Amino acid sequence: MNAIELLKEDHKKVKGYFEKVKATDEAGEQRELYRKIAEELEIHTHIEETVFYPYLIENGDEELSDLTKEGIEEHHEVKVLIREIANLSEESEKLEPKLTVLMENVEHHVQEEEGEMFPMCEEQLDSATLEDLGTQMEEEKGNFKPSARGASGK
Repeated sequence: MNAIELLKEDHKKVKGYFEKVKATDEAGEQRELYRKIAEELEIHTHIEETVFYPYLIENGDEELSDLTKEGIEEHHEVKVLIREIANLSEESEKLEPKLTVLMENVEHHVQEEEGEMFPMCEEQLDSATLEDLGTQMEEEKGNFKPSARGASGK
């Protein structure tokens, strides 16, 4: 699978969790969905930051490189929110608003990737390169162990 297809599949999976969060106001269910979202985002950002983004920064044109560096900063913001949510008490009233901000940030990031970054990648990278990056990311995904700390607050 090529890199862009792999990343779009991840985006679709997380979007499904977001839709479930929006469909419930039950805190326990939201927290369980948050745990799934946090794990998916941890894996996704890891493979982007260790395989995909370094390649784009090194081999893309200046515009793609700059957009990729912006993506890294957006990942940082998401990781901070994930930690903040993980550290909330079970009865905190901040869960729902923080989940909303997390979802908004991720949705913005996905729009930039799918609307700007991925088309640039398809222009600048040949299909063999995208396939190779996808293979590397699949391998990295298989080897990566998400931290229990990220989702549990411990």
